[in-house]
Amino acid sequence: MNVLVTGGAGYIGSHTCKALAEAGHSPVAFDNLSMGHRWAAQWGPLVEADLADSPALREVIEDRRIDAVMHFAASALVGESMRDPERYFTNNVVNTLNLLAETRRAGVRELVFSSSCATYGIPEEIPIREEHPQKPVNPYGESKLAAERILRWYGEAYGLRWAALRYFNAAGADADGAVGESHDPETHLIPLTLQTATGERRHIDVFGTDYDTPDGTCVRDYVHVSDLARAHVLALEKLRGGATSICVNLGGGMGNSVREVIAAVERISGRSVPVVESPRRPGDPAVLLADVSRAEAVLGWKAAYTDLDEIVRTAWRWETLHRPRISSCSCH
Repeated sequence: MNVLVTGGAGYIGSHTCKALAEAGHSPVAFDNLSMGHRWAAQWGPLVEADLADSPALREVIEDRRIDAVMHFAASALVGESMRDPERYFTNNVVNTLNLLAETRRAGVRELVFSSSCATYGIPEEIPIREEHPQKPVNPYGESKLAAERILRWYGEAYGLRWAALRYFNAAGADADGAVGESHDPETHLIPLTLQTATGERRHIDVFGTDYDTPDGTCVRDYVHVSDLARAHVLALEKLRGGATSICVNLGGGMGNSVREVIAAVERISGRSVPVVESPRRPGDPAVLLADVSRAEAVLGWKAAYTDLDEIVRTAWRWETLHRPRISSCSCH
């Protein structure tokens, strides 16, 4: 298949381009490079353009004879979404509609969507199943839920087959070291902790130490980015084989606390990580843990990286060997 990968120069998008290429498909990365990186588009052509640019979308879909779409491109910072919801609804909802209009025009019938556990809001049960009520507590989660609902109605009205993959905490880096995580600003716990271990940051903030968890800090479900990439390929191949549209959770199926992440970084790096304990952040649930049984049943998918140290080890390799080199380049 020729697969258009929006956000294909980003963190998860680039790993998925690699997985697509390894599965025998031809990815075409479509990215405006506002958050993605030119160096990350290594497994096919990169089209530098924005989803708001309908002519550019039309041209790449027609010229590259696109068979299916993977849609990663989105604004994805929860705090920023609270300050600037208009940006999030424009980028994550309006631009999704723009993409769908062009794919429908071209007769493209399959789309895999990068959704999020943020659509659930504050969990009412743990682990979280796909049937859990979706009650987002921030514009980011609301925008992802809106896109899911749009996909449902496009399926009803126009025959679009789609998969919405709601993943939890993406982490780690490609085991071969080809691509990894490089955000600006960085907001994810593992790379922040790694950067503290290298001395790039003075300390790591631990927000809340009085949660009802074994060590008092938040527990999250970390899923390796390469496992996420593999799930996207499986979902697309299921859709191409005639499967009905689906929503599935993607997680490691295990929970690790903030303190456990810090301890893992110290073990893998052999360095101490200075910690500053701070008050809780509003809206942070004590525990987020995925029920991933549907992904196993429907996609035949299970996380290959089931140990936190394994995940951290791949991220540490990227952090120490590759990120300093690419970070020194002023270009995207």
